[in-house]
Amino acid sequence: MDEEIFKLSPLQLDALREIGNVGAGNAATALSQILNKRIDMTVPQISVLPLGEVPEVVGGADAMVAGVYLRVYGPAPSSILFLLPRDSAFYLVDMLMGRAHGSTVQLNEMDESALMEIGNILSGAYLNALSHFTKLTLLPSIPALAMDMAGAILSVILIQLGQVGDHALVIETEFSSDNDGVKGHFFLIPDPGSLGTIMAAIGVKE
Repeated sequence: MDEEIFKLSPLQLDALREIGNVGAGNAATALSQILNKRIDMTVPQISVLPLGEVPEVVGGADAMVAGVYLRVYGPAPSSILFLLPRDSAFYLVDMLMGRAHGSTVQLNEMDESALMEIGNILSGAYLNALSHFTKLTLLPSIPALAMDMAGAILSVILIQLGQVGDHALVIETEFSSDNDGVKGHFFLIPDPGSLGTIMAAIGVKE
């Protein structure tokens, strides 16, 4: 078991929250430029939980979600999973494609590309923030997208990961634009030893 992730002090969680806030700011700027409208993003909560509990965060194993998955390469190898409730995914696609809110009820190929690009932007923004604070070079893979039940998506990822990480760092992410808001969850799943590498590089000790 990779227990190190459960041993984070309040100071270490504060450092990770600050990284999350900087990443959210970077992502909001990038999305605002793409959409040509103001997008606000906040990180109301950062927490750590066992991977098996990830579906509960997004409404349970049977909840229909869009999931974007990437691997992170470098000195602190990890996995990234960005989960959005299905309705929030449709909302974001409507915004990206310039459609009236509520227009998208299923995804076509272009919509899927748009969601993967959102995943790319968010992952890049958070990884850039993490790299800035740690001075570690962290590179994301090409994203993969799935629209399925949260439990099914997680099962596929757990099979791919094998025994690679037992816990996830959850960065809750809220987007808002023109008084409408969507909530997504950004999960960083460090390989064993990677969280220690990150915390040592940040310089925040117990």
